[in-house]
Amino acid sequence: MSIKLWGQLGVVYLFLTLKAIESTAIMNCNMKKELPITKIVEKACPAVITVAALKDMSKIDSSNSFPFNRLSKDGENKKNKTKIGGGSGFLFSKEGMIITSSHVVSNSEADYWVVLEPKIKCPAKILSRDPITDIAILKIEGDNFPFLDLGDSSKLELGEQVIAIGNPLGEFHDTVSAGIVSGLSRLITARSRFSEKTTRLKGLIQTDAAINPGNSGGPLIDREGKVVGINTALVFGGQNLGFAIPINYAKKDIEEIRIYGRIKRPFLGIKYIILNKEIAEQNMLPVSDGALVIRERLGEEAVIPSSAAQRAGLKEFDIIMEIDNQKITENNYLSDILESSKIGDKIILKVLRQKKIIEVQLKLEERK
Repeated sequence: MSIKLWGQLGVVYLFLTLKAIESTAIMNCNMKKELPITKIVEKACPAVITVAALKDMSKIDSSNSFPFNRLSKDGENKKNKTKIGGGSGFLFSKEGMIITSSHVVSNSEADYWVVLEPKIKCPAKILSRDPITDIAILKIEGDNFPFLDLGDSSKLELGEQVIAIGNPLGEFHDTVSAGIVSGLSRLITARSRFSEKTTRLKGLIQTDAAINPGNSGGPLIDREGKVVGINTALVFGGQNLGFAIPINYAKKDIEEIRIYGRIKRPFLGIKYIILNKEIAEQNMLPVSDGALVIRERLGEEAVIPSSAAQRAGLKEFDIIMEIDNQKITENNYLSDILESSKIGDKIILKVLRQKKIIEVQLKLEERK
């Protein structure tokens, strides 16, 4: 073999070696830089907080672990506050911005306090509640708080290791559990521990990391130390069945708050339940699909006063069958249809009222 041929082979070998090095470098750049769990927890725990829901009571239980009694100038109790609920949450900015679950702060008559450490508590302002995604954003006064970085939940893979942090029962601070991503894009119907209200949540992350009552609103963290989910629900009676809301759902809410100071969502203005065959048979209804306009509890309105629905003439016990020719079913919720609509859109509802089909037109307004 001539020297010239050997030289050519050497050039080819060098070229292939460089390409292999380049490919390896690209693979290394794309791979997640996994951190030891102990390091992740060390950084994350100071940013994980407890959210306490407090309400005026005529008496307060002296054994309550959250005695947030307000004092008047003369030192006597002006109002008694007792803990009626709560959950977890986490700081995502040094300015005191907090993410938690919407159902954790759902009581409009309660005051909300954040417990940064067992002996450090401060009032929280609710900037937004989004019951459709079960996400709420709070703000506490101050600066230079520890905070967690938000990751990209769209890049999660089955089997990937994740860490859940929260404060179960409001007592066991900085409880850590580890597991894997057991499923993606799950759909569940969750029921609040404090009311009979149910919420349909879609696109959830399923994990076998232990999520306990009181963990709602806490972070689900990947091995890079970034938040990929918001712990929201567990299945009672099931083993290792926990669910988290993808963090990408919260990013849109955060951006809207930064631009508008609030979340902007189209609002119809009704209370309703989605029908199925079982509900229809139990209540002798003529159809098994659609959204039945009905109040959730005594003392409230099924059609919200001064809402678009009221102005359009919707009534309790109406069944909304379609919106803009899209049928409402258990697989296509009314909220799913509205999610793709915008404030100011004019929509046409096909409504069943007393065995007659009518059409109702209305203009979607912003949720107040």
